[in-house]
Amino acid sequence: MAHIQKRTYTSRRTGKAATAWQARYTGPDGKERTQRFQRKVDAQAWLDTVTSDITQRRWVDPKAGEIPFRQYSREWLDSGDLRATTSSKYTHLLECHILPEFGELALVDIEPLAVRAWYRNLARRHPATAAGAYRLLATIFNTAIVERRVAATPCTEKGAAQERSPERPIATVAEISMAIDACVRRFRLAVLLAVWCHLRRGEVLGLLRQDLDLGGGILNVGRALCVLHNGTLILGPPKTEAGIRPIEIPPNVIPALREHLDSFVGPGPEAWVFPGEGGDPAHPRTLNRAWATARKAIGRNDLRFHDLRHTGLTLAASTGATTAELMHRGGHASPAAALRYQHASAARDRAIANALGDLASGKVVQMGRTNDGRSSTNDPPGDTAEPSDQGDQWQPQRDSNPCLHLERVVS
Repeated sequence: MAHIQKRTYTSRRTGKAATAWQARYTGPDGKERTQRFQRKVDAQAWLDTVTSDITQRRWVDPKAGEIPFRQYSREWLDSGDLRATTSSKYTHLLECHILPEFGELALVDIEPLAVRAWYRNLARRHPATAAGAYRLLATIFNTAIVERRVAATPCTEKGAAQERSPERPIATVAEISMAIDACVRRFRLAVLLAVWCHLRRGEVLGLLRQDLDLGGGILNVGRALCVLHNGTLILGPPKTEAGIRPIEIPPNVIPALREHLDSFVGPGPEAWVFPGEGGDPAHPRTLNRAWATARKAIGRNDLRFHDLRHTGLTLAASTGATTAELMHRGGHASPAAALRYQHASAARDRAIANALGDLASGKVVQMGRTNDGRSSTNDPPGDTAEPSDQGDQWQPQRDSNPCLHLERVVS
């Protein structure tokens, strides 16, 4: 029920009688609320808006958003089922970048203009951090909307949640070989695994002897050792569910694995592949120091340890690996993460240009499929693959990497 009444009151400023229009309505929670206006038209407009919000189920209790953002954000963080590393990251973003700006304000008092100014100032100094902090702020306000604490989010800056970090560098195969020779012996295998098996640093340090099946050439990733922002070490699952995966070990890594296991790893199945002190795994800082020495020796101080994984996945993409295959080997949960490794290079661009020329001249090999669904490249140049015995018709290659098509062109 909603209505407007004319009220007479004594003005505190002048001490004289004054007239106002009081709008009154009953909210969905059964409580009556009022608002005073100097003009009847303003009272009616406000009441119409409130009534529309109630009818369309957009109504928000005006007092629900008066909770301080600092209090609400901490309640939000405590109520979420977050991994320890994620919780640590969010806590760091809140304490260092968000709460100093908005912590003392009520939810309803945080305005889009203030958020925009805060984001742009932070983005000028730390673009990647700004994107992460903005995403966190937007996520918290999305929850507040669902809980009917606020009617709309103040996070309206287009593109602010997208990270625009510069492309990370990659190493050449020759540089990888030189870096391994320059690395301290007990961490040479770590470099090999990061490049050729595409492991994250935490996945490397979380390996146990039982995770390695040298006979079958399989490495099973099941845990990761991570450092929280406060310095605490956490042993838990990989970054995503897709990170729990078996990986085929390239043949060039097997001999180094055998030598490392014989030289540095205990005999038990639960022995750490990279042991540290007191029966614990090696600390990430120890591995970082070893890699810093190796990269300095080859003149590549720009290469972080994670860039080795980036290099390996880029090399895997250059062999013609599909997006799905890159997702599996890298432990990615989304195609977007895997697609970043399908780089263009000058050599590949020349190969594509040459292949396009061959296509134009009609020098194309049609590809068949083997019974297991894989591409067959055994036909001599000029021959056309025949359908299989089961009567299947030849189908064009549908791998997601277009370079695969071009590599089937013959001169």
